[in-house]
Amino acid sequence: MAESPLLLLVAGIIGIGVLSQILADRLQIPAIVFYIAAGLVVGQPGLQIVTAETFGTAMPTIVGFAVAIIVFEGAFHLKIERIKAAPQAALRLVTVGALIALAGTALAVRFAFGVSWNLSLVIGSLLVATGPTVVTPILKIVPVRDQVATALEVEGIVNDVTAAILAVVFFQTVNPATAGGDLIRGFVVRLGVGLLFGLVVAGIVYYLLRYVDLSPGDAPRNARLLVLAGALVAFSAANFEATEAGVAATATAGFLLGNADVPYEEEIEAFKGDVTLLVLAFVFIGLAALLEPAALLEVGFAGVLVVVAIALVIRPALVFLSTTGDKFTRQERTFMSLVGPRGIIPASVATLFAVQLQDAGLTQEANILLGTVFLAILLTAVFEGGLARYIAQYLDVIPMRVIIVGGGKVGRSLAERLEARGENVVIIEKEQTIAEQARNAGFRAAIGDGTDTDVLREAGANNAKTVVAATGDDDANLLVSQLVNSKFDVEHVIARVNNPDNVDAFEELGVRTISASMATAWAIDNQIERPAIAHWMTDVGRSGDVQEVEATSDKIIGKTVREVGPMLPDACLIALLSKGDHESAEVPAADTVIERGDHLTLLGRTESVREGMKLVSP
Repeated sequence: MAESPLLLLVAGIIGIGVLSQILADRLQIPAIVFYIAAGLVVGQPGLQIVTAETFGTAMPTIVGFAVAIIVFEGAFHLKIERIKAAPQAALRLVTVGALIALAGTALAVRFAFGVSWNLSLVIGSLLVATGPTVVTPILKIVPVRDQVATALEVEGIVNDVTAAILAVVFFQTVNPATAGGDLIRGFVVRLGVGLLFGLVVAGIVYYLLRYVDLSPGDAPRNARLLVLAGALVAFSAANFEATEAGVAATATAGFLLGNADVPYEEEIEAFKGDVTLLVLAFVFIGLAALLEPAALLEVGFAGVLVVVAIALVIRPALVFLSTTGDKFTRQERTFMSLVGPRGIIPASVATLFAVQLQDAGLTQEANILLGTVFLAILLTAVFEGGLARYIAQYLDVIPMRVIIVGGGKVGRSLAERLEARGENVVIIEKEQTIAEQARNAGFRAAIGDGTDTDVLREAGANNAKTVVAATGDDDANLLVSQLVNSKFDVEHVIARVNNPDNVDAFEELGVRTISASMATAWAIDNQIERPAIAHWMTDVGRSGDVQEVEATSDKIIGKTVREVGPMLPDACLIALLSKGDHESAEVPAADTVIERGDHLTLLGRTESVREGMKLVSP
């Protein structure tokens, strides 16, 4: 008996999704760009292999389950420790920023189409959402600073909830069947229902994971399935009680469980990540395929103007206002302004609303709603998502990383000192308990073997300026050094050598070595002969700092140390100068001329040294 064509079609969509993900990883472009392109090709705008009749009435249910999994997975990854990195900016983005997005988009829609304020507010509320479905793939290929990534992740997850509930509330005023409802009460009830169901489901799942025997042999598998079932139950039950409350429920449950001490957390994260990739592919391809060309033609040039206003006026305005006073550079704020693509929540809810409006005989309103929302998703996903890495590289917001292989006491102590100086540090540790200790101490830690090329790559070795092999095993440190030198373009490779007899083997590879015995001898000698400077150096990052920086600024090139001295901030001195190689460093004379490429060692108070570094190498 021949199989159903639908079975072949579903398998084909999933296959296209997996290939899109592989292609996206290779080209370093968010996979959503390929999902949408594939959907447009196989859907009604293209080959019409997938049409509105293909899945029939099952599509809303499929999309609903996909939303539950995606939102839960995004919230599960959002840790309280990361939120603390940018609390004020994140809070303003989901409050003041969301209000600016809502009002600004509604105003643009009203001006462009001349439709009612009620419909304008529905479209405006839907396009508040940036969502984890589009933000997370971007952040995976654009490793910006933690506080930038956290602010964007928090904004995406919270605004998904806000957008879905606000849209439903405002839609009551547009849909003749529900007009006249209490808007504020509708919002509060849906949010409350979502929070309640999310809290209850998270509590039940946590209890089962912690205190119920999940069958020892299959416990990791059962834990993964239990969490997946919890996400679907939270979404479905909350939606049954109040329309679109399910998004708030899954976000709440995911956030609570992700920050609880649950067993098999690594397995759960990996499993849900794979499932999310599959449903993302299916839903985006399916939704893009269901987009009717008539809806896009209905909005036409006016729709493009709305999207341009959202991307180039409203988004930058809300980001710059929300991040005022926080520790974001102008380049980082610009990056956040130019990267705010819309995702699955606007697409799924707009599709649902459009069907209801068409049933009510409001075909033009349905086309304007669906066309504007999908046009915003298409253009922002393709241009902002597809160009995100190039934008980040142009603005220079991808920080160079320092990777420390070995999360023991030496590795953590080094990480603490480097992070105090503003470095972006990642620790690689193969022992899970030690890695968890590093994470609990506030460090970014990857669990894996540092002698594995894939582990190094996932930790960011392609974008690292320094790799430090700091394990207690010389063989492992030597192998790490060999791998980094041969596979990655890293500026500095530094290795801890525990046995002094092994120093020659490391130096033959061109690896800068730190012998444990010699380091101890230096420290003791400093305490004997130079106690004041030894004490001051031990407190680097607290009372002062010492930093080496390459001279690249035209302001100082060709000038003498005597001339540059007054240009430096107070309490900042040029202690050493090296011409090219670091071994030729010397205390410069007043008449020493600074040339491009010289390395200056600045010594002084922390803030003054930071300002001096910007002067020397802007």
